[in-house]
Amino acid sequence: MCAHPAATANSKKANRRRVVFNNGGIVRTVSEGLAAVSIEQGVLYVVATPIGNLQDLSPRARQVLGDVDVVFAEDTRVSARLLNHFGIATPLLPFHQHNERRVCPGVVRRLAARQSVALICDAGTPLISDPGYHLVQAVRAAGYKLCSIPGPCAIVASLAVAGLPTDRFVFEGFLPPRRPARRDRLSVLRHEQRTLVVYEVPHRVRDCVADMNELFGADRRVTLARELTKIYEETFAGTLRGLSEWLQEKARVQGEIVIVVAGAAGDAHDHERLRHSVATLLKYLPARQAVAAATEISGANKNQIYRLMLEIASHSVAEDGKPEESAGSCNSGEISTN
Repeated sequence: MCAHPAATANSKKANRRRVVFNNGGIVRTVSEGLAAVSIEQGVLYVVATPIGNLQDLSPRARQVLGDVDVVFAEDTRVSARLLNHFGIATPLLPFHQHNERRVCPGVVRRLAARQSVALICDAGTPLISDPGYHLVQAVRAAGYKLCSIPGPCAIVASLAVAGLPTDRFVFEGFLPPRRPARRDRLSVLRHEQRTLVVYEVPHRVRDCVADMNELFGADRRVTLARELTKIYEETFAGTLRGLSEWLQEKARVQGEIVIVVAGAAGDAHDHERLRHSVATLLKYLPARQAVAAATEISGANKNQIYRLMLEIASHSVAEDGKPEESAGSCNSGEISTN
């Protein structure tokens, strides 16, 4: 586990540094006020940053960012403004989706050289719809420590004000940008009984909500949160029909957007049971016969069964790296969905 804040016995001046020894290794400690954060060498700190209001940066995160050897940031220009605001002069290096795999070995080498490293994203908690999981995998595989410095997260902030069940929820990140792919994904999610959370961008939000209206039903409860923690923070809570009308009334929709949708009500065609049935049939029947049998048994729409079959096949490819060999492989022939 990573080091935890330790109360100092005697009050220290802000930013005063001292060197202590911990299990034979050097640990640098920054003392600020009454709290101190011990920075271990050879550790990757995954640090959450504000999603809008700079005052949401925790004292612990501020101290870590100020005392590590280097900070890897999604966009160094954005993060430089944050660090400069707090008078932090730690070197910044870029780490984003286009260079992640290339940079990972260098980060591991820094840890091997007993450097302390922090990872941040432009806003919120790293790895949540942001790059970083390849790096975490690489650091863990190399045997080095990881430490999470928790803080702001748009998903959690939106759920907190949504007024919808939060004991179980599913996060889908950004839906596909193109309408056919987005509608295919929403067609599967329409049966999800857990609260659904998605991110969306301003220029697609009206189309996305229109698709939800059609596929989920206009009376489904929803909350949209925009520009959370910022000056123009705004939320809408109501139905998908109401949200669509609310968006149409606005000349422009700007800022970061989170949509929280109530889960589907349980019915005779429970999605998970249906998915299990289709997966079982695919083990013993060709794809065409499996779809026909599942449609007849469940009474569900054939197109829905077909999309579910494709989801199962793609999930198998993602997990195993190759399609699962079965009588019901999607490669066993074309299927008409008419």
